[in-house]
Amino acid sequence: MNGRPCRVLGLLGKGKGGYSYLVEAGGERRVLKQLHHEPCAYYQFGDKLAAELRDYQTLSALGLPLPRLLEVDRAGERILKEYIHGPTALDLVVGDQMTPDLIAQVEAMCDLLYPAGWNIDYFPTNFVLSGDKLWYIDYECNEYMEQWDFARWGVKYWSKTPEFLQYMEERERQA
Repeated sequence: MNGRPCRVLGLLGKGKGGYSYLVEAGGERRVLKQLHHEPCAYYQFGDKLAAELRDYQTLSALGLPLPRLLEVDRAGERILKEYIHGPTALDLVVGDQMTPDLIAQVEAMCDLLYPAGWNIDYFPTNFVLSGDKLWYIDYECNEYMEQWDFARWGVKYWSKTPEFLQYMEERERQA
C-alpha cells in the first residue's frame, strides 16, 4: 500500500465496487479494498475512489459505527481500513442468531441517516457484529429513496424470508 508491503491473508468478499482482502500491514490486521471496474447491471458508478472517500466522510460525520479509514492509495485505487472482527449479519441469519437488539441497532442507524437524506446498503454482508456492537463495514451511501430503506428493502434479508432464501440458493448455485 503506497509502496509499503502488506501480506494478503485472504479474500473477505467482492462487492459491486471492489474486492476486500484481509491483510497484515504494520503488524496489524487491516482490510484492503481494491476497487474494480467490472460492470454492474443495476448500479452506475462515476469516480469510485472519490465516492468511497465522500461516503466515508458523510457517514463518519453522522456518527455511524464504521471502521476507520487508515490510508488511501490513489494511484492503485485502494483504501486501507480498520478490520472489525466478528460474524457478518448474514452469518447470524444463517445460524439463527439474529436478535431484536441487532435489528434495533440498524434502526438506530436509520434514525441518523434518514433525517440527513441518506440510505446505506442494508444487505447483511455489510454489517459485522463485534462484541455486542453492530458495525457498518461498507462506506456506501446513497440519497434516501423510500423503496431502498431498511423497512421496505433491507429487512427482507435480515431473517429467513423468501428473499433471503432465494439469495442463498443463488449463491450456492454460483459457488
